[in-house]
Amino acid sequence: MFTVQGKGQSPRIRGFTLLEIMLAVAILGLMSVAIFRFVQSTMIALRVSSDTVATDSQYDGLRDLLTSEWQSLGPIRSKMYGEPFKLNDRERDWLRWSCSAGPGLLTRYALGDFTVTLALKPENEKSKRLDLGFLRKPKDDSGFGEGHETWVPLIKNVSSLQISYFSPNLNNWIDRWSNTTQQPWLVKLTVGRTDSPVPWEVVIPLRRTPY
Repeated sequence: MFTVQGKGQSPRIRGFTLLEIMLAVAILGLMSVAIFRFVQSTMIALRVSSDTVATDSQYDGLRDLLTSEWQSLGPIRSKMYGEPFKLNDRERDWLRWSCSAGPGLLTRYALGDFTVTLALKPENEKSKRLDLGFLRKPKDDSGFGEGHETWVPLIKNVSSLQISYFSPNLNNWIDRWSNTTQQPWLVKLTVGRTDSPVPWEVVIPLRRTPY
């Protein structure tokens, strides 16, 4: 059965009420906040992950640099010497050796032999932050003071540096190396990281080992 609409009557068009519009706006607002927080947390996670990868790559580069340098040294010419050192309960060991231009100097064009020291040094005179790097000085330089030395920072803002040496004579790890006519078989570096509760540790063989 069909109902015939009378003349002059218009169909009723039902619109949205104010309450329905307010609910819709509230739902859209909650969705926008949720999407914003999701995107924000994702961007923060990506940035932290990127910073971590960049920092880890610096330590990997340091490991490769030291491995290449120390395995290229002769035991007599290098005169490797290392001492433990602690300041304010922070390990600040250092290791010194002699070499010519190459990875140890981070340059190929230096003339003569140099003394290179792996050590920690304050970022500047007023800073408490420590950087890990190379202190370089010409071996035959008779000048005193720091005027003839150059400092090359390798890892920024570390908390400590501990160096151990594996002695083939004692068949054990020791905390200093004073036999300048012989090299240790292994050198272990433990670097305290300010960005991680776990220190970075690596064992570097001074003799080339097959893999």
